[in-house]
Amino acid sequence: MYVIGGTASKTTAEDLSKKQQIPLARLISKRFPDGELYIRILDDISGEDVIIIQTTYPDPNIVELFLLQDAVKEAGAKKITVIIPYLGYSRQDKKFEKGEPISAKVIAALISLNADEVITIDPHKEHILDFFSIPAFSCSAVPELAEFLKKKDVDLVLAPDKGALDRAKQASTIIGCDFDYMEKIRIDGTTVEIKPKNLNAQDKNVAIIDDIISTGGTMAKSIAELKKHGAKKIFVACTHGLFAGGAVKKLVSAGCNEIISTDTIVSEFSKVKISPCILQLLLSKRV
Repeated sequence: MYVIGGTASKTTAEDLSKKQQIPLARLISKRFPDGELYIRILDDISGEDVIIIQTTYPDPNIVELFLLQDAVKEAGAKKITVIIPYLGYSRQDKKFEKGEPISAKVIAALISLNADEVITIDPHKEHILDFFSIPAFSCSAVPELAEFLKKKDVDLVLAPDKGALDRAKQASTIIGCDFDYMEKIRIDGTTVEIKPKNLNAQDKNVAIIDDIISTGGTMAKSIAELKKHGAKKIFVACTHGLFAGGAVKKLVSAGCNEIISTDTIVSEFSKVKISPCILQLLLSKRV
């Protein structure tokens, strides 16, 4: 068995390799002057089970995954397991407007061509696993995020909306604190108040947890409202930290005390590793 780490997920591949004592396949990976990617696998992986780990964000990482898959297949691997820490385009899981593609379905179909099974972490919607034509599984980084937050003396875990309430509940159970969700209340035609549905945030350390932080607009509004309601410290935590379009500045300016994400997308805020949840799923599948 071999592990192959794409350039977007090298640390996760190294973590898994060390924990399971599976060798990392040696690769040559370079860009031509025109930006096209060259990949070559140096180890003999013929007849081996191979795990490829690669986040498919931003777009160049999708192409890299396709090339890695083809290289592994052409090299004669027996079984190809593709682990996608963050699955790009997963939020376009249906047609919102006439004439749109179902982007998540397109990406899933292409990945399925050269793989035997797929694993991803905290997909935006669980039903996107059905878009793959091969067995597809997911695992959650919420337990790892909750263990990290537990050290921060969090009194209350909030979901940014009712749809994410299960995530907040799971984290609160591990931390041993209350949970709630943020509710938008329209005061008048121009004023909207955002506050916890049932619980008071006064003098509490509050963690807002979500699957993805992209532009951070909704999260920033939630932070600002919690500050108005007397929250002592506010932590924001997510599995997938895209932090696009000045998101970090928005969060900090709103009064966030700490930004926490996993290493599905590597950044300075990747304080929680996803390798434990991947390993747990892989081991459970072997039983």
